[in-house]
Amino acid sequence: MALRKILTDQDPALHKKCRPVTNFDGRLGELLDDLRETLAHANGAGLAAPQVGILRRCVIVVDEKDEMLELVNPEIVWRSEETQEGWEGCLSVPGLWGDVVRPARVRVRAQNRRGESFEVEGEGIVARCFCHELDHLDGHIFTELTDQLYTQQEMDKLMEEENR
Repeated sequence: MALRKILTDQDPALHKKCRPVTNFDGRLGELLDDLRETLAHANGAGLAAPQVGILRRCVIVVDEKDEMLELVNPEIVWRSEETQEGWEGCLSVPGLWGDVVRPARVRVRAQNRRGESFEVEGEGIVARCFCHELDHLDGHIFTELTDQLYTQQEMDKLMEEENR
């Protein structure tokens, strides 16, 4: 396993559509292991392969049990009509946050590292993370979905005002 460099939003790779994974081999396993290690080191909630410069449809998402889910060729197959609004940040957009509306609950169909299909549901922060990471696979970043970006200092001030 190895730590990979996380690209920032100026990198063209983050704005390209990823190709499906067709070979479920040792190279895929190595990529998934590296994504896990990189995500753990960065202390994030999710990481997509294009964020480390690999244009393949793979993401890692931390679920409600604090376990890392590996999703290969994921697609959202259902989303609730009910929405949630909340703050999002991104490892590829360090130090900036935005208010984003997402579905409250989603179901994702994906494959594991052996190519076996499965489905997983998430709600709240996990649903938000599924949507956020899958957007990366199509070349989109959360900054496209927010009206304004806030620095960490501005976020701290907003949170302080909300807690009064």
